[in-house]
Amino acid sequence: MTSIDDDEFERLLTDFEHEAIHLETRDAYGTAVELPHMAKWAAGEPDDLEWLQGWCATLRDHAAAGRSVRRARIVSEPLSDYQRWSFSIAAPMVDAGEDIRWVPRRRISSIPIPGNDFYLFDDRLVVFLHYTGNGLAVDKVISTDPGDVQLCRTAFEAVWRVAIPHREYKPV
Repeated sequence: MTSIDDDEFERLLTDFEHEAIHLETRDAYGTAVELPHMAKWAAGEPDDLEWLQGWCATLRDHAAAGRSVRRARIVSEPLSDYQRWSFSIAAPMVDAGEDIRWVPRRRISSIPIPGNDFYLFDDRLVVFLHYTGNGLAVDKVISTDPGDVQLCRTAFEAVWRVAIPHREYKPV
């Protein structure tokens, strides 16, 4: 497996041909982009979500081109503050074309999943996302190994079958 930088990751997020799937397994993240906005939310301050508009534009482009973007979020209930905030900002991404689904952790007890969050692009390339204990991203590594691709595809589809679409999920 080889580490990639943010520029290469951004390229992968925009240049896939058919489908990008993303499995999130953590209850909290701490990305530099998100932390100030989550702090506003925690303080009850308004956020115009302007910072999300670039991603939403990318999602609209994918949808217009017939490309699929799906995300499954495995969450503990009651939701962590991070996941409650994530839920509160998901609608613009869903409206732009990303199919986001929520999976209460109790639903996946017997589903084998990879040890790290990942993106799978066009069933050919996996990007495993590595985080510190407090949720800060530390590395992104790629794999084209057929075993990794199959593991991620199988895990994602098993989780997806028990996932709840964003508009139907009622946060606990």
